[in-house]
Amino acid sequence: MVADIAFLVAQASHGDQQAWDTLVERYAPLIWSICRRYRLGRADTEDVGQSVWLQLVDRLEQVREPAALPGWIATTTRRQCERQLRAASGARAPSFTADVEVMADQQAGTVEDDVLAAERHAVLLEAMAGLPPAGRQLMALLIADPPLPYTAISATLGIPVGSIGPNRQRYLDKIRHHPAMAALIRAEGALAQPAAG
Repeated sequence: MVADIAFLVAQASHGDQQAWDTLVERYAPLIWSICRRYRLGRADTEDVGQSVWLQLVDRLEQVREPAALPGWIATTTRRQCERQLRAASGARAPSFTADVEVMADQQAGTVEDDVLAAERHAVLLEAMAGLPPAGRQLMALLIADPPLPYTAISATLGIPVGSIGPNRQRYLDKIRHHPAMAALIRAEGALAQPAAG
């Protein structure tokens, strides 16, 4: 999926309208869900969406980490929603914007969370696909639900119990260093930092 995003971003940055339309179709629900959390009306939601897409068009050629695109869209949308609320609350009580921001932070299980979780899952699958078959088998058994004891994993794979821990660590390191996973880790680390602006 991350490779798919990278392809779409590259194509859209070279003027491919179909690639751009696919990006919009994929991430428009993310923008709408954030606007809903901020309780924006239809016109304000459309303004926010248009602003986010225009900013992305301006920066599309600069996107180096396609895995970070959903996070960038979410952050940019939140900022635009807050600007929209500040602009609209000039005649309202000063606490209105703060109340909406608190409500938005307290809501969970939104489309935004689902989209970001799906992106993370796709990155993990892509990183695991880069492991050798024995590594994929071991990692699949290690994350089985309910958890399997090392003795069962040892018997299933025909490897010594003592080799499971070191192999697990080696494969986790490979997953972490896979380009898509490394990009996602960096993007989520950047999103965790306080945003300027």
